[in-house]
This record gives sequence, C-alpha cells and structure tokens, in this order.
Amino acid sequence: MFKHILIATDGSGLAGQAASHGLELASKLNAKVTAVTVTEPWTEPYPISPTKLGEVYERAAAENAASALAAGARVAGAKGVSCATGHVKDRQAHEGIVDTAMVQGCDLIVVGSHGRRGVGRLLLGSVVAKVVVLSTVPVLICRLADGADTGKQT
Repeated sequence: MFKHILIATDGSGLAGQAASHGLELASKLNAKVTAVTVTEPWTEPYPISPTKLGEVYERAAAENAASALAAGARVAGAKGVSCATGHVKDRQAHEGIVDTAMVQGCDLIVVGSHGRRGVGRLLLGSVVAKVVVLSTVPVLICRLADGADTGKQT
C-alpha cells in the first residue's frame, strides 16, 4: 500500500500524536519514513539591526527544528521504525511539506490538525487545508478538537 510516509512536525504535542499514528502505520506496512519540519521566512519588521535579528531568528529556528526532528526520531526508534529527517528553511509550511513529499517520493503525508472551525480557522488559516489542496498524494489528518492539549512533546 504505502511505501514511503512523510510525517510533518513542528514539535508540538499534536504533531507528536500525528507522528505516533504515522509511525504505527509505517511499522505495520514496513514503509520508509521521512520526518520534516518547515521554518517559515521572517516577515515581521525589524526593530533592531536586520542582520542581528536575522541571526537570532535563524539560530532559534535551527534549534526548534532540531528539537522537533529529534523528538520524532526518538518516537520512531521506540516503535522500531527507521526515520530520515529534514529541515526546510524559508518556505511556507504547506509548500515545504508538499514539496518535500514530492522530492522524496513519498506516497502519504501525515499531519496533525487542531480541528478549528469557523472564525478560529478563518483567522488562523489552515496549513493542513493547504497541504490537502496542493498535495498529489493522500494526506492522513490526525485531528484534535479545539481546547485539547497540544503542548510541546517531551
């Protein structure tokens, strides 16, 4: 069925739950796994030197990405699944996820969703909705309702 699964993560508890589901599926299907995190470009005005702030942002983004991917690799190891990792920089999340799936030859994308509705979704947008629209492969959405615990995974 699925031979290569892409798991998108941002290091949140929700992403960790989605990763766990994706890794369980990979284990049962004996599929390859690639975990990816995407760092969006800095879009805020610079209150201080753009160079200095850019360096701070890049450092923090790299640390957050490394943490998110390490957590995913730990879960994969616990489930006995081999997991490659990747960090896509300076892209919108949905674009980085879909492009990585295409470049890596993945045949399934696994993402977590807060399940927001109405104004919450309108105001916050939906990376998942954009992934579903742009993806040429199936997307498995692991959903939590609003208000559910989505704290950082440990």
